[in-house]
Amino acid sequence: MKILIAGGGYGGLKTALTLQKRNPNAEITLISKHDYHYQTTLLHKIAVGTLGERKAKIYYRPLLKKVSFIKDKVMEICPQDNKLIGKLGEYPYDILVIALGFKPDDFGIKGVKEHAFKLSSLNASLRLCKHIERKFKDYHITQDKNDLSFIICGSGLTGIEFSAELASDVPRLCKIYGINPKDVQISCIGRSSNVLPVFPQSLKDKTESKLTALGVTLHNQTSVLECHSDGVLISCDGVESKIYGNTILWSAGVKGNDSIEHYSKIENQKGRLKVDSKLKSIDYENIYVVGDCAIYAQKDVIYVPTAQLATQMGEYVGNLLADKLGGKTHFEDFKFINRGSVCSIGHLDGVGVVFGKKISGELSAFVKNSIENRWLFGIGGLKMVLKKGQFRYRSSD
Repeated sequence: MKILIAGGGYGGLKTALTLQKRNPNAEITLISKHDYHYQTTLLHKIAVGTLGERKAKIYYRPLLKKVSFIKDKVMEICPQDNKLIGKLGEYPYDILVIALGFKPDDFGIKGVKEHAFKLSSLNASLRLCKHIERKFKDYHITQDKNDLSFIICGSGLTGIEFSAELASDVPRLCKIYGINPKDVQISCIGRSSNVLPVFPQSLKDKTESKLTALGVTLHNQTSVLECHSDGVLISCDGVESKIYGNTILWSAGVKGNDSIEHYSKIENQKGRLKVDSKLKSIDYENIYVVGDCAIYAQKDVIYVPTAQLATQMGEYVGNLLADKLGGKTHFEDFKFINRGSVCSIGHLDGVGVVFGKKISGELSAFVKNSIENRWLFGIGGLKMVLKKGQFRYRSSD
């Protein structure tokens, strides 16, 4: 029995590690375009430079002692032939677990693809980090105020965490490059009436106050019409205007993987696949889907993709497949346990809802770090936490 896991994010890696722990009588393989895992919930730190590349990378092979690993990019899924096509070869399977993650969704807005950075991967975040440092360096030569103007499109978790992380790091960057912090502009644009649409109103208000205190200018109820090389064209209350800046981050939405959307022979919705209550593909009996690629509903509520959801999906599918190979025929439905969400506002502040309780301040930062460290403990134990973990006093690498 060949089990092929496509993708090594939260869902894919958790599936592989759960199967490894259960040790079923099967040939298990994980395929990923990188030979390392990274926490997507920390990409904003990498993009600003407060978390180093070395610390962010968690290599697969030391973790996967009973699971084969292949470094290859998935190009096409052929369910009729029970095979997956990569850049370097073809990979047959008896059971496929699709865990290919997300891609930013530009919603067809002109210029996003050409002019905006996205926090879509570790490498993309590193490119943005180098760009930000270059703009601070360039300012002494160009004296172009747009070099110090940073525009964030999207006021959800990613946009807010990046805005706050950058604003918190501005004093350090300005000290290094001899720049007056007052010359730096950070603008965050969102279509909703407040930031963090899914959070309670009191936490939205608190977040906006904290961001304003950090020097972030908020543009709520504002639509991005176009992205240009020197800024974005916006519309607010029917009035069009332009925010100028030489750095644009697009964090306004995500969709499923391109390999599914454009090159798969499976019916999908923007690269995402409908699954049943066992996280099995609606169309194919031997395909399971976890993480950002899955459209999962529970009691008519469709859950947005999160690391928390992907992790629980991966563990469920890993256990289900191990039970199935062990001869079990009846399985409980997957049930998502929503433990809440925390948004960091710099390294020592934040807001969140955890088990229904609203939290803020340093407690939020502590809980956020604990969540990241819990994932690390789950995949590599205490040694992994001590080596890669997030703590109050951090190191960049």
